[in-house]
Amino acid sequence: MNEENVPTSPDGIPGWGGFEFGRRLGLQAAAVMAASGALATLTDVSAAHAASKSHTIKIGFVSPRTGALADFAGPDSFVLSQIRASSYFSKGITIGKTKYKIEITEKDTQSLGNVAVQVTQELINSGVDLILVSSAPETTIPVATTCEQYKVPCVSTVVPWEAYWGGFTGGSISPQGAAVGTGPKYNSMFFFGVPQFAGCFVPMWERVQKSTKCNSNVAEMFPNDADGNAFRAAFGPTVGAMFPSGGYNFVDGGAYTDLASDYSSMIQTFKTGGKNGAACDLFINCPLPPDFQSFWTQASQQNYNPKLATVAKVMLFPTDAYALGDLSNNIATDAWFTPYSPYHSSLTGQSANAFAALYQAKGHGQWVQSMGSTYSLFEVAIEGLKRVTNPHNRLALARALQTVNYTGMCGPINMNLKSSNPLLASPAKGIGMIMPVGVQWKPGSTELVGHRKYKWSQWVVDNSLNKRIPLNGTLEPTNA
Repeated sequence: MNEENVPTSPDGIPGWGGFEFGRRLGLQAAAVMAASGALATLTDVSAAHAASKSHTIKIGFVSPRTGALADFAGPDSFVLSQIRASSYFSKGITIGKTKYKIEITEKDTQSLGNVAVQVTQELINSGVDLILVSSAPETTIPVATTCEQYKVPCVSTVVPWEAYWGGFTGGSISPQGAAVGTGPKYNSMFFFGVPQFAGCFVPMWERVQKSTKCNSNVAEMFPNDADGNAFRAAFGPTVGAMFPSGGYNFVDGGAYTDLASDYSSMIQTFKTGGKNGAACDLFINCPLPPDFQSFWTQASQQNYNPKLATVAKVMLFPTDAYALGDLSNNIATDAWFTPYSPYHSSLTGQSANAFAALYQAKGHGQWVQSMGSTYSLFEVAIEGLKRVTNPHNRLALARALQTVNYTGMCGPINMNLKSSNPLLASPAKGIGMIMPVGVQWKPGSTELVGHRKYKWSQWVVDNSLNKRIPLNGTLEPTNA
Protein backbone atom coordinates (compact mmCIF):
# COMPACT_ATOMS: atom_id res chain seq x y z
CA MET A 1 0.00 0.00 0.00
CA ASN A 2 1.37 3.42 -0.95
CA GLU A 3 1.99 5.55 2.12
CA GLU A 4 0.44 8.68 0.63
CA ASN A 5 -2.22 9.91 3.02
CA VAL A 6 -5.70 11.01 2.16
CA PRO A 7 -5.73 14.16 4.30
CA THR A 8 -8.42 14.68 6.86
CA SER A 9 -9.94 18.13 7.06
CA PRO A 10 -7.45 20.63 8.44
CA ASP A 11 -8.82 20.14 11.92
CA GLY A 12 -8.36 16.37 11.74
CA ILE A 13 -11.52 15.66 13.74
CA PRO A 14 -15.26 15.22 13.16
CA GLY A 15 -16.51 17.66 10.58
CA TRP A 16 -19.47 18.68 8.50
CA GLY A 17 -17.75 19.78 5.31
CA GLY A 18 -19.83 20.62 2.27
CA PHE A 19 -19.87 19.49 -1.35
CA GLU A 20 -16.38 20.71 -2.30
CA PHE A 21 -14.85 19.15 0.80
CA GLY A 22 -16.50 15.85 -0.09
CA ARG A 23 -15.36 16.09 -3.70
CA ARG A 24 -11.77 16.70 -2.55
CA LEU A 25 -11.87 13.68 -0.28
CA GLY A 26 -13.27 11.54 -3.08
CA LEU A 27 -10.56 12.63 -5.50
CA GLN A 28 -7.86 12.03 -2.91
CA ALA A 29 -9.18 8.55 -2.22
CA ALA A 30 -9.06 7.82 -5.95
CA ALA A 31 -5.47 9.10 -6.04
CA VAL A 32 -4.46 6.72 -3.27
CA MET A 33 -6.09 3.80 -5.10
CA ALA A 34 -4.30 4.77 -8.31
CA ALA A 35 -0.98 5.08 -6.51
CA SER A 36 -1.40 1.59 -5.07
CA GLY A 37 -2.23 0.11 -8.46
CA ALA A 38 -5.82 -0.61 -7.51
CA LEU A 39 -7.46 1.17 -10.42
CA ALA A 40 -5.16 -0.38 -12.96
CA THR A 41 -6.39 -3.87 -12.12
CA LEU A 42 -10.05 -3.04 -11.62
CA THR A 43 -12.45 -5.48 -13.28
CA ASP A 44 -16.19 -5.99 -13.14
CA VAL A 45 -15.95 -7.73 -9.78
CA SER A 46 -19.68 -7.26 -9.19
CA ALA A 47 -20.68 -9.54 -12.05
CA ALA A 48 -18.09 -12.14 -11.10
CA HIS A 49 -19.12 -12.10 -7.47
CA ALA A 50 -22.75 -12.79 -8.39
CA ALA A 51 -21.77 -16.31 -9.47
CA SER A 52 -20.71 -17.21 -5.94
CA LYS A 53 -22.48 -20.22 -4.42
CA SER A 54 -21.44 -19.45 -0.87
CA HIS A 55 -24.09 -19.71 1.82
CA THR A 56 -22.36 -16.99 3.84
CA ILE A 57 -23.14 -13.28 3.45
CA LYS A 58 -20.07 -11.25 4.30
CA ILE A 59 -20.50 -7.73 5.65
CA GLY A 60 -17.61 -5.38 6.33
CA PHE A 61 -18.00 -2.66 8.95
CA VAL A 62 -15.59 0.29 8.87
CA SER A 63 -15.31 2.97 11.55
CA PRO A 64 -12.68 5.10 13.32
CA ARG A 65 -12.12 3.02 16.44
CA THR A 66 -8.91 4.89 17.26
CA GLY A 67 -7.56 8.36 16.51
CA ALA A 68 -9.20 11.78 16.52
CA LEU A 69 -12.65 10.50 15.49
CA ALA A 70 -12.76 7.71 18.07
CA ASP A 71 -15.56 9.27 20.15
CA PHE A 72 -17.95 8.45 17.31
CA ALA A 73 -16.95 4.78 17.41
CA GLY A 74 -16.96 4.50 21.19
CA PRO A 75 -20.13 2.38 21.34
CA ASP A 76 -19.18 0.12 18.39
CA SER A 77 -18.27 -2.96 20.43
CA PHE A 78 -21.54 -2.86 22.32
CA VAL A 79 -23.62 -2.21 19.22
CA LEU A 80 -21.96 -5.04 17.30
CA SER A 81 -22.60 -7.42 20.21
CA GLN A 82 -26.29 -6.55 20.06
CA ILE A 83 -26.39 -6.93 16.28
CA ARG A 84 -24.66 -10.32 16.36
CA ALA A 85 -27.10 -11.56 19.01
CA SER A 86 -30.17 -10.62 16.94
CA SER A 87 -31.97 -13.35 15.03
CA TYR A 88 -30.86 -12.58 11.47
CA PHE A 89 -27.22 -12.46 12.52
CA SER A 90 -27.23 -15.34 15.01
CA LYS A 91 -29.56 -17.75 13.16
CA GLY A 92 -29.25 -16.61 9.56
CA ILE A 93 -31.52 -15.18 6.89
CA THR A 94 -33.51 -17.06 4.26
CA ILE A 95 -33.40 -15.56 0.78
CA GLY A 96 -35.45 -17.45 -1.77
CA LYS A 97 -35.11 -21.06 -0.64
CA THR A 98 -31.56 -20.70 0.63
CA LYS A 99 -30.53 -20.13 4.25
CA TYR A 100 -27.52 -17.86 4.63
CA LYS A 101 -25.44 -17.12 7.69
CA ILE A 102 -24.11 -13.57 8.10
CA GLU A 103 -20.50 -12.82 8.96
CA ILE A 104 -19.34 -9.36 10.08
CA THR A 105 -15.72 -8.24 9.77
CA GLU A 106 -14.73 -5.03 11.56
CA LYS A 107 -12.02 -2.63 10.42
CA ASP A 108 -10.51 0.44 12.12
CA THR A 109 -9.54 3.44 9.97
CA GLN A 110 -7.44 4.97 12.77
CA SER A 111 -9.25 8.19 11.75
CA LEU A 112 -7.04 8.42 8.64
CA GLY A 113 -8.27 8.61 5.07
CA ASN A 114 -5.50 6.50 3.54
CA VAL A 115 -6.10 3.77 6.11
CA ALA A 116 -9.82 3.93 5.30
CA VAL A 117 -8.98 3.18 1.66
CA GLN A 118 -6.60 0.41 2.64
CA VAL A 119 -8.97 -1.45 4.97
CA THR A 120 -11.79 -1.11 2.43
CA GLN A 121 -9.61 -2.75 -0.20
CA GLU A 122 -8.78 -5.52 2.28
CA LEU A 123 -12.47 -6.17 2.87
CA ILE A 124 -13.19 -6.22 -0.85
CA ASN A 125 -10.31 -8.62 -1.47
CA SER A 126 -11.76 -10.90 1.22
CA GLY A 127 -14.97 -11.19 -0.79
CA VAL A 128 -17.44 -9.07 1.16
CA ASP A 129 -20.92 -8.63 -0.27
CA LEU A 130 -21.53 -5.29 1.41
CA ILE A 131 -19.64 -2.61 3.36
CA LEU A 132 -21.15 -0.40 6.06
CA VAL A 133 -19.32 2.72 7.23
CA SER A 134 -19.90 5.43 9.82
CA SER A 135 -18.58 8.63 11.24
CA ALA A 136 -17.65 11.87 9.51
CA PRO A 137 -16.74 12.68 5.90
CA GLU A 138 -13.08 11.91 6.59
CA THR A 139 -14.08 8.27 7.15
CA THR A 140 -17.14 7.70 5.01
CA ILE A 141 -16.10 9.34 1.76
CA PRO A 142 -12.82 7.44 1.22
CA VAL A 143 -14.67 4.19 1.98
CA ALA A 144 -17.68 5.01 -0.20
CA THR A 145 -15.63 6.15 -3.20
CA THR A 146 -13.42 3.05 -2.96
CA CYS A 147 -16.54 0.86 -2.97
CA GLU A 148 -17.88 2.72 -5.98
CA GLN A 149 -14.67 2.12 -7.89
CA TYR A 150 -14.71 -1.59 -7.03
CA LYS A 151 -18.47 -1.94 -7.62
CA VAL A 152 -19.26 -3.07 -4.08
CA PRO A 153 -22.44 -2.00 -2.26
CA CYS A 154 -21.84 0.49 0.54
CA VAL A 155 -24.08 2.26 3.05
CA SER A 156 -22.78 5.33 4.91
CA THR A 157 -24.04 7.34 7.85
CA VAL A 158 -23.03 10.34 9.99
CA VAL A 159 -21.97 12.32 6.95
CA PRO A 160 -23.89 15.38 5.71
CA TRP A 161 -25.48 14.46 2.42
CA GLU A 162 -23.88 17.42 0.62
CA ALA A 163 -20.38 16.19 1.48
CA TYR A 164 -21.34 12.61 0.58
CA TRP A 165 -22.72 13.70 -2.80
CA GLY A 166 -19.58 15.72 -3.43
CA GLY A 167 -17.46 12.61 -3.00
CA PHE A 168 -18.71 11.28 -6.33
CA THR A 169 -17.51 13.50 -9.15
CA GLY A 170 -20.47 12.60 -11.39
CA GLY A 171 -22.78 14.77 -9.32
CA SER A 172 -23.08 18.36 -8.18
CA ILE A 173 -25.38 20.55 -6.08
CA SER A 174 -27.50 23.33 -7.56
CA PRO A 175 -27.52 26.89 -6.14
CA GLN A 176 -30.86 25.93 -4.57
CA GLY A 177 -29.20 23.07 -2.69
CA ALA A 178 -30.60 20.20 -4.79
CA ALA A 179 -28.61 17.15 -5.85
CA VAL A 180 -27.74 17.25 -9.56
CA GLY A 181 -26.47 14.35 -11.66
CA THR A 182 -26.83 10.60 -11.60
CA GLY A 183 -24.72 10.04 -8.50
CA PRO A 184 -23.24 6.69 -7.46
CA LYS A 185 -24.55 3.27 -8.50
CA TYR A 186 -23.25 1.25 -5.57
CA ASN A 187 -23.68 3.66 -2.68
CA SER A 188 -26.46 4.88 -0.41
CA MET A 189 -26.53 6.84 2.84
CA PHE A 190 -28.74 8.23 5.59
CA PHE A 191 -28.21 11.33 7.73
CA PHE A 192 -29.06 14.99 7.02
CA GLY A 193 -27.56 18.25 5.73
CA VAL A 194 -27.36 22.01 6.14
CA PRO A 195 -31.13 22.63 5.75
CA GLN A 196 -31.81 20.23 8.62
CA PHE A 197 -29.24 22.02 10.77
CA ALA A 198 -31.08 25.26 10.05
CA GLY A 199 -34.46 23.63 10.64
CA CYS A 200 -33.21 22.35 13.99
CA PHE A 201 -31.48 25.52 15.26
CA VAL A 202 -33.61 28.43 14.04
CA PRO A 203 -36.85 27.37 15.78
CA MET A 204 -34.88 27.43 19.03
CA TRP A 205 -33.65 30.94 18.18
CA GLU A 206 -37.22 32.07 17.55
CA ARG A 207 -38.48 30.72 20.85
CA VAL A 208 -35.69 32.29 22.87
CA GLN A 209 -36.23 35.58 21.04
CA LYS A 210 -39.85 35.53 22.16
CA SER A 211 -39.03 34.68 25.75
CA THR A 212 -36.11 37.08 26.19
CA LYS A 213 -36.82 39.78 23.56
CA CYS A 214 -33.26 39.30 22.34
CA ASN A 215 -32.11 40.65 18.99
CA SER A 216 -31.59 38.92 15.63
CA ASN A 217 -27.82 39.34 15.45
CA VAL A 218 -26.15 35.95 14.98
CA ALA A 219 -22.48 35.44 15.84
CA GLU A 220 -20.71 33.03 13.50
CA MET A 221 -17.61 31.29 14.85
CA PHE A 222 -16.38 29.61 11.67
CA PRO A 223 -12.69 28.68 11.29
CA ASN A 224 -10.63 28.92 8.13
CA ASP A 225 -10.87 25.24 7.33
CA ALA A 226 -13.03 23.07 5.11
CA ASP A 227 -15.82 22.77 7.65
CA GLY A 228 -15.86 26.43 8.65
CA ASN A 229 -15.76 27.67 5.07
CA ALA A 230 -18.59 25.31 4.09
CA PHE A 231 -20.78 26.56 6.94
CA ARG A 232 -19.87 30.18 6.19
CA ALA A 233 -20.99 29.78 2.59
CA ALA A 234 -24.15 27.78 3.25
CA PHE A 235 -25.65 28.46 6.65
CA GLY A 236 -26.66 32.12 6.38
CA PRO A 237 -28.13 31.82 2.87
CA THR A 238 -29.97 28.64 3.87
CA VAL A 239 -31.49 30.30 6.93
CA GLY A 240 -32.43 33.35 4.83
CA ALA A 241 -34.22 31.14 2.31
CA MET A 242 -36.00 29.01 4.92
CA PHE A 243 -36.81 31.74 7.46
CA PRO A 244 -37.01 35.01 5.47
CA SER A 245 -39.20 36.71 8.08
CA GLY A 246 -36.53 36.26 10.75
CA GLY A 247 -34.43 39.16 9.51
CA TYR A 248 -31.29 37.56 10.89
CA ASN A 249 -28.08 39.57 10.71
CA PHE A 250 -25.06 37.28 10.55
CA VAL A 251 -21.82 38.61 12.01
CA ASP A 252 -18.73 36.67 10.94
CA GLY A 253 -16.10 36.57 13.65
CA GLY A 254 -13.37 36.03 11.08
CA ALA A 255 -11.78 33.00 9.44
CA TYR A 256 -9.45 32.20 12.30
CA THR A 257 -6.74 29.51 12.28
CA ASP A 258 -7.52 26.21 13.97
CA LEU A 259 -6.05 25.85 17.45
CA ALA A 260 -5.84 29.59 17.96
CA SER A 261 -5.27 30.60 21.56
CA ASP A 262 -6.64 34.16 21.80
CA TYR A 263 -10.20 34.96 20.72
CA SER A 264 -10.37 38.47 22.18
CA SER A 265 -10.78 40.20 18.82
CA MET A 266 -13.57 37.86 17.77
CA ILE A 267 -15.32 38.27 21.11
CA GLN A 268 -15.18 42.05 20.77
CA THR A 269 -16.70 41.75 17.29
CA PHE A 270 -19.57 39.71 18.70
CA LYS A 271 -20.08 42.19 21.56
CA THR A 272 -20.39 45.27 19.34
CA GLY A 273 -20.66 44.13 15.71
CA GLY A 274 -24.41 43.70 15.39
CA LYS A 275 -26.88 46.19 14.00
CA ASN A 276 -26.52 49.62 15.62
CA GLY A 277 -23.48 48.42 17.52
CA ALA A 278 -25.46 45.84 19.49
CA ALA A 279 -24.14 42.51 20.69
CA CYS A 280 -24.93 39.24 18.95
CA ASP A 281 -27.55 37.55 21.11
CA LEU A 282 -27.52 34.33 19.07
CA PHE A 283 -24.52 32.13 18.36
CA ILE A 284 -23.65 29.43 15.81
CA ASN A 285 -20.34 27.63 15.23
CA CYS A 286 -18.51 24.58 13.90
CA PRO A 287 -15.05 24.62 15.53
CA LEU A 288 -12.66 22.06 16.94
CA PRO A 289 -13.69 21.07 20.47
CA PRO A 290 -10.55 22.57 22.08
CA ASP A 291 -11.11 25.81 20.16
CA PHE A 292 -14.67 26.07 21.38
CA GLN A 293 -13.58 25.34 24.92
CA SER A 294 -11.01 28.15 24.72
CA PHE A 295 -13.41 30.57 23.05
CA TRP A 296 -16.32 29.87 25.38
CA THR A 297 -14.15 30.23 28.48
CA GLN A 298 -12.69 33.52 27.23
CA ALA A 299 -16.14 34.78 26.20
CA SER A 300 -17.41 34.24 29.73
CA GLN A 301 -14.36 35.98 31.19
CA GLN A 302 -14.85 38.94 28.83
CA ASN A 303 -18.58 39.16 29.52
CA TYR A 304 -19.84 38.01 26.15
CA ASN A 305 -22.84 35.89 27.04
CA PRO A 306 -25.17 35.23 24.08
CA LYS A 307 -28.75 34.44 24.94
CA LEU A 308 -28.62 31.15 23.03
CA ALA A 309 -25.68 29.11 21.75
CA THR A 310 -26.53 26.54 19.07
CA VAL A 311 -23.40 24.62 18.20
CA ALA A 312 -22.44 22.14 15.49
CA LYS A 313 -19.56 19.65 15.48
CA VAL A 314 -18.97 20.16 19.21
CA MET A 315 -20.98 19.17 22.29
CA LEU A 316 -22.21 15.98 20.64
CA PHE A 317 -20.78 13.70 23.31
CA PRO A 318 -20.68 13.73 27.13
CA THR A 319 -16.90 14.16 27.02
CA ASP A 320 -17.42 17.61 25.49
CA ALA A 321 -19.81 18.68 28.24
CA TYR A 322 -17.58 17.45 31.05
CA ALA A 323 -14.59 19.28 29.55
CA LEU A 324 -16.44 22.62 29.80
CA GLY A 325 -18.01 21.97 33.18
CA ASP A 326 -20.51 24.58 34.34
CA LEU A 327 -20.08 26.54 31.11
CA SER A 328 -21.91 23.69 29.34
CA ASN A 329 -25.19 24.72 30.91
CA ASN A 330 -27.97 25.09 28.32
CA ILE A 331 -25.70 24.93 25.27
CA ALA A 332 -27.87 23.55 22.47
CA THR A 333 -26.95 21.22 19.63
CA ASP A 334 -28.56 18.72 17.25
CA ALA A 335 -29.36 15.07 18.02
CA TRP A 336 -29.98 12.41 15.38
CA PHE A 337 -30.53 9.62 17.92
CA THR A 338 -32.00 9.95 21.39
CA PRO A 339 -33.26 7.25 23.75
CA TYR A 340 -36.28 9.43 24.49
CA SER A 341 -37.72 8.68 21.04
CA PRO A 342 -40.59 6.21 20.48
CA TYR A 343 -38.57 4.16 17.99
CA HIS A 344 -37.73 0.46 18.15
CA SER A 345 -35.23 -1.88 16.55
CA SER A 346 -36.50 -3.45 13.35
CA LEU A 347 -34.34 -6.49 14.21
CA THR A 348 -35.49 -7.26 17.76
CA GLY A 349 -38.24 -4.82 18.72
CA GLN A 350 -36.05 -3.37 21.48
CA SER A 351 -36.91 0.25 22.27
CA ALA A 352 -34.43 3.08 21.89
CA ASN A 353 -34.70 3.69 25.63
CA ALA A 354 -33.97 0.05 26.52
CA PHE A 355 -31.07 0.01 24.06
CA ALA A 356 -29.42 3.00 25.73
CA ALA A 357 -30.24 1.76 29.24
CA LEU A 358 -28.56 -1.58 28.50
CA TYR A 359 -25.47 0.21 27.22
CA GLN A 360 -25.22 2.08 30.51
CA ALA A 361 -26.07 -0.96 32.65
CA LYS A 362 -23.22 -2.91 31.07
CA GLY A 363 -20.74 -0.31 32.20
CA HIS A 364 -20.04 1.49 28.92
CA GLY A 365 -20.77 4.91 30.37
CA GLN A 366 -23.34 7.44 29.23
CA TRP A 367 -25.29 6.85 26.02
CA VAL A 368 -24.07 8.60 22.88
CA GLN A 369 -25.81 9.58 19.67
CA SER A 370 -23.67 7.48 17.34
CA MET A 371 -24.87 4.20 18.87
CA GLY A 372 -28.22 4.64 17.15
CA SER A 373 -26.89 5.40 13.68
CA THR A 374 -24.40 2.52 13.81
CA TYR A 375 -27.21 0.16 14.78
CA SER A 376 -29.36 1.44 11.91
CA LEU A 377 -26.64 0.63 9.38
CA PHE A 378 -27.27 -3.06 10.03
CA GLU A 379 -31.03 -2.60 9.95
CA VAL A 380 -30.68 -1.03 6.50
CA ALA A 381 -28.45 -3.93 5.43
CA ILE A 382 -31.12 -6.47 6.38
CA GLU A 383 -33.83 -4.46 4.63
CA GLY A 384 -31.74 -4.46 1.46
CA LEU A 385 -31.00 -8.18 1.67
CA LYS A 386 -34.72 -8.92 1.98
CA ARG A 387 -35.25 -7.29 -1.42
CA VAL A 388 -32.87 -9.45 -3.48
CA THR A 389 -32.93 -13.00 -4.76
CA ASN A 390 -29.14 -13.42 -4.71
CA PRO A 391 -27.21 -11.65 -1.93
CA HIS A 392 -23.96 -12.07 -3.85
CA ASN A 393 -25.25 -10.02 -6.79
CA ARG A 394 -23.64 -6.76 -5.78
CA LEU A 395 -25.39 -4.55 -8.31
CA ALA A 396 -28.83 -5.93 -7.42
CA LEU A 397 -28.08 -5.48 -3.71
CA ALA A 398 -26.85 -1.92 -4.26
CA ARG A 399 -30.04 -1.08 -6.14
CA ALA A 400 -32.16 -2.64 -3.40
CA LEU A 401 -30.39 -0.62 -0.72
CA GLN A 402 -31.11 2.59 -2.63
CA THR A 403 -34.85 1.98 -2.26
CA VAL A 404 -34.98 0.83 1.38
CA ASN A 405 -37.97 2.21 3.29
CA TYR A 406 -38.50 1.12 6.90
CA THR A 407 -38.68 2.38 10.50
CA GLY A 408 -36.11 1.33 13.07
CA MET A 409 -33.82 2.54 15.84
CA CYS A 410 -33.30 6.01 14.32
CA GLY A 411 -36.89 6.30 13.13
CA PRO A 412 -38.17 6.24 9.55
CA ILE A 413 -35.53 5.98 6.83
CA ASN A 414 -36.69 6.18 3.23
CA MET A 415 -33.87 6.11 0.69
CA ASN A 416 -36.08 7.33 -2.16
CA LEU A 417 -38.74 9.53 -0.59
CA LYS A 418 -40.71 11.79 -2.90
CA SER A 419 -42.14 14.71 -0.93
CA SER A 420 -43.19 18.30 -1.53
CA ASN A 421 -41.35 19.11 1.71
CA PRO A 422 -37.67 19.54 0.73
CA LEU A 423 -36.58 18.82 4.31
CA LEU A 424 -38.11 15.35 4.16
CA ALA A 425 -37.52 14.41 0.53
CA SER A 426 -34.52 12.39 -0.61
CA PRO A 427 -32.17 14.80 -2.42
CA ALA A 428 -31.45 11.88 -4.75
CA LYS A 429 -32.16 8.18 -4.94
CA GLY A 430 -30.26 6.36 -2.23
CA ILE A 431 -30.24 9.21 0.29
CA GLY A 432 -32.41 8.96 3.41
CA MET A 433 -33.07 11.92 5.71
CA ILE A 434 -33.10 11.63 9.51
CA MET A 435 -34.87 14.55 11.18
CA PRO A 436 -32.75 15.80 14.11
CA VAL A 437 -34.12 17.41 17.25
CA GLY A 438 -32.71 20.21 19.35
CA VAL A 439 -31.15 19.21 22.68
CA GLN A 440 -29.59 21.16 25.52
CA TRP A 441 -27.01 20.10 28.06
CA LYS A 442 -28.41 20.41 31.56
CA PRO A 443 -26.87 19.47 34.91
CA GLY A 444 -27.84 17.44 37.94
CA SER A 445 -30.84 15.51 36.66
CA THR A 446 -31.88 11.88 36.64
CA GLU A 447 -32.11 10.62 33.07
CA LEU A 448 -35.07 8.63 31.86
CA VAL A 449 -32.55 6.10 30.56
CA GLY A 450 -32.21 3.49 33.26
CA HIS A 451 -32.94 6.15 35.89
CA ARG A 452 -29.23 6.94 36.07
CA LYS A 453 -27.97 10.24 37.42
CA TYR A 454 -25.25 11.99 35.44
CA LYS A 455 -23.81 15.41 36.05
CA TRP A 456 -24.57 16.46 32.47
CA SER A 457 -27.26 15.10 30.17
CA GLN A 458 -28.80 15.97 26.82
CA TRP A 459 -32.51 16.80 27.03
CA VAL A 460 -34.83 17.23 24.06
CA VAL A 461 -36.02 20.84 24.08
CA ASP A 462 -37.20 21.36 20.49
CA ASN A 463 -38.83 18.89 18.12
CA SER A 464 -39.83 21.22 15.29
CA LEU A 465 -38.42 18.81 12.70
CA ASN A 466 -39.62 15.61 14.35
CA LYS A 467 -42.78 15.73 16.43
CA ARG A 468 -42.58 11.98 17.05
CA ILE A 469 -39.78 12.56 19.52
CA PRO A 470 -41.30 14.05 22.68
CA LEU A 471 -39.88 16.98 24.57
CA ASN A 472 -38.52 16.10 27.99
CA GLY A 473 -36.79 19.33 28.83
CA THR A 474 -37.50 23.05 28.74
CA LEU A 475 -35.67 25.26 26.28
CA GLU A 476 -33.92 27.89 28.35
CA PRO A 477 -31.54 30.72 27.44
CA THR A 478 -27.92 29.68 27.54
CA ASN A 479 -27.32 32.92 29.39
CA ALA A 480 -30.12 34.80 31.16
